[in-house]
Amino acid sequence: MLKELNFLKFIVRNTCLQEQQQQQQLRQRHIHVLIKWCSPYRFNRRQYVTAKSCSIALQDNSNKSDKNKSDNNDTDSRGGVSGGVGCTIKHRHLELEKIDEEVSRLLALKNKLGEGPSQTQKFVLKTPKGTRDYAPKQMMLRQSVLDKIIAVFKKHGGETIDTPVFELKEVLTGKYGEDSKLIYDLKDQGGEILSLRYDLTVPLARYLAMNKISNIKRYHIAKVYRRDNPAMTRGRYREFYQCDFDIAGSYDPMLADSECVKIVSEILDTLAIGDYVIKLNHRQLLDGMFEACGVPNDKFRSICSAVDKLDKSPWLEVRKEMIEEKGLLSDTADKIGEYVQLSGDRELIEKLLVDEQLKNIPSAVKGLKDMHLLFKYCHIMGLSDKISFDLSLARGLDYYTGVIYECVLKAEPKMLNGCSEEQGTIGSVAGGGRYDNLVGMFDTKGKQVPCVGVSIGVERIFSVLEAKYAADGIKQRTNEVEVMVMSAHKGLHEKRLSILNDLWNQGIKAEHFYKLNPKLLNQLQYCEENQIPLAVVLGDSELEKGKVKLREISTRKEEDVLLTNLPDEIKKRLH
Repeated sequence: MLKELNFLKFIVRNTCLQEQQQQQQLRQRHIHVLIKWCSPYRFNRRQYVTAKSCSIALQDNSNKSDKNKSDNNDTDSRGGVSGGVGCTIKHRHLELEKIDEEVSRLLALKNKLGEGPSQTQKFVLKTPKGTRDYAPKQMMLRQSVLDKIIAVFKKHGGETIDTPVFELKEVLTGKYGEDSKLIYDLKDQGGEILSLRYDLTVPLARYLAMNKISNIKRYHIAKVYRRDNPAMTRGRYREFYQCDFDIAGSYDPMLADSECVKIVSEILDTLAIGDYVIKLNHRQLLDGMFEACGVPNDKFRSICSAVDKLDKSPWLEVRKEMIEEKGLLSDTADKIGEYVQLSGDRELIEKLLVDEQLKNIPSAVKGLKDMHLLFKYCHIMGLSDKISFDLSLARGLDYYTGVIYECVLKAEPKMLNGCSEEQGTIGSVAGGGRYDNLVGMFDTKGKQVPCVGVSIGVERIFSVLEAKYAADGIKQRTNEVEVMVMSAHKGLHEKRLSILNDLWNQGIKAEHFYKLNPKLLNQLQYCEENQIPLAVVLGDSELEKGKVKLREISTRKEEDVLLTNLPDEIKKRLH
């Protein structure tokens, strides 16, 4: 009898163990499903944490339950078979109910939120903020502008270089004052810490110091990047082109500086974008003015950055910033206001040279004498009516040390889609100045290379010209094709290719329809739409005589021309 009882206990215990294993497998499947459905990609963070905690709790409860069952089974083995089996079944039932309840709740939540990644978020196809695409018409306009600018640079003896689009972050750090926050930093990939270039001036200084160059007259046209607030209609972007011209070397005062002013004037006159004024000032004069007004030395650069905002903000706002943010006394700010609201010509310079507050400050006197000489040279170059001495001009970049200048263009209201005259202000289209100490920051021995340069804001010029052409109804060509080779009859496509090949070999820009037998009317319409000036028309009767018809699209006049003379005749009519 005892053997039979022990055998029965053995069977019950094995049965319980099998049931526990099945329950454990079932729990693992449920937990796996819960974790999968509660992935961070399907639910938000809070729901994911809740669900995962819930599944872990279930697992903990099941482990506790298993332990309890084991204890109960031990008790049953000592106290009886029926109690152990009943307790096991009860625990299993409660456990499964808990799991089913949680699974049902999470399934409902899953259905409410949707299927997750399978319902992908709608992707908006666009360019990043502050950038733009250039269509063929815009590219032709841009290339035309750049060609004219390069021609001026070359006329003044410029040679070009190129530098990387990104630099070591330490190269750019500390060169731009408060504008340093606009630098784009690149994500660290475990190597060098890099940033996208903010302008082309600091890379030039690094290039000169690294290659031990002390004299160069260089131009550089490339893209730069700034985390600025873009204003697309005003030509203000986060990715944009700069066209820089710089003269490096030790020369007599104001000779190189005045040539940079002349270059700006020549470029804007060549582009014919409207009236402009080139504002001139001097960094040493500004420092002397701040000293005369009682500004502490350690606040010169921050106050200079505040003054630089006068082209965008009224004086009262700038004054408020000086007092509340920069910690300047109100009397000091008012004294600065008396100066920075002055503008004029050489007469103003002469007046300031005898100013009671400025005449005893060496930096102010030095700046005024430089300005007097600069105006003299600009007058010789015929620039007197295009320049203005403006004490509000500050240029916030830290590296300027001498003359600074900025060219401002005032757009006509019609050029900016009906904006008011105030809204139509394009602002600065060129700027620059002298930076004598920048190269020395990179040289191991601190060797200085005096430099002066100008930067043309071509993106704003593009915006002005685009709006101007649209307002005037000017149609722009998107290619430079000079001749269209066409056939009036069928089966002449091979002859077309032969003539095209001859024209291309002679340097003539030509094209044809990519069809074996195109209609003559379609070919002529294509020429008119694309402003192609000439057409070579092939006909059976003319080809038998060794001739083709040369047609002027604008006048529709035609003339028979020998094939042997065709390239020369085309060149004669084009030029």
